[in-house]
Amino acid sequence: MRAAQRYDDVVITGLAHVDAPHVVTSTELEERLAGTLGKLRITPGLLEKLSGIAERRIWDEGTMPSEVAAQAGERALANSGVGRDDIGMLVNTSVSRDHLEPSTASIVHGRMELSPEAGNFDLGNACLGFLNGMNVVATMIEAGEIDHGLVVAGETSRFAMESTIARLASDAATRQMFHQQFATLTVGSGAVAMVLSRGTTGHRFLGGLGRASTMGNSQLCVGQADEMRTDSSGLLAAGMELAGRAWKDAVSAFDWDTDSYDVYCLHQVSKVHTRAVADQLGLDIARFPSQFPHFGNIGPAGVPTVLSKAVEDGTVTDGSRVMLMGVGSGINAAAAEVIW
Repeated sequence: MRAAQRYDDVVITGLAHVDAPHVVTSTELEERLAGTLGKLRITPGLLEKLSGIAERRIWDEGTMPSEVAAQAGERALANSGVGRDDIGMLVNTSVSRDHLEPSTASIVHGRMELSPEAGNFDLGNACLGFLNGMNVVATMIEAGEIDHGLVVAGETSRFAMESTIARLASDAATRQMFHQQFATLTVGSGAVAMVLSRGTTGHRFLGGLGRASTMGNSQLCVGQADEMRTDSSGLLAAGMELAGRAWKDAVSAFDWDTDSYDVYCLHQVSKVHTRAVADQLGLDIARFPSQFPHFGNIGPAGVPTVLSKAVEDGTVTDGSRVMLMGVGSGINAAAAEVIW
């Protein structure tokens, strides 16, 4: 079956996240947009009511994606016990980038003082980038090219949020504009990193499956540095249809017993999206650790951060069966299996 990966000799040896320091509540955002909300007759409290996001986080002004990705990378490396010079590949998967060029990965590589023999590159696939990065590194490990690899993501939402508020606060703001750019107000900041290594004992990464539904759906969510325009209802409908097909294929291909999974680490967009995924796939929503209410949508950093926080708070323990899942703009869907 195409777009499927299974790994026999790959383990997660290091995992760490970094939370952005500044909390921005949905109430604060609406207070800054009070004039527009009144003019458009939009009831205050709608942002949190529809999304379930009470707050999100942002970095200090001027913080670069490479800076926080490197911080997370250092933490993951320290947790792994792997030597700095033993990392054979660095893959940066963030939507946020320092520049168009050079690659953000090259800057992270330099910040972390990794070996000149270690390769590095950016990999972009919207909110599924980190899962794809895990697959690339795991495939290199299985092929014998490297023994250890590092996947990172550093997401910065401050500029997009501030730009969107300025646009929506202008006299040109319309109700249609507000709904199109609503999703930008749910985005948060964060950083995460994972060290993958050759091995058969420990936190095993077993791989998974991806599926695409790009025809007619690639414009449902379009992001730029200063904004994100989303057809929320169209994206939700198309995403759930694709998620259902991808999940059916994965369960069949890998003979997954869905009742045996302890935790589902989902790319979290909102309460509506999280509930829709659980319902569409027939899964117990109580097994979905909830991150979005206090951190918002942190893009490709989302899935691994859910896992990292679940390990930190004891939701995931040794032997836990974990499913990593997500739907990303484009649109694409993926599911991958970890035995912690």
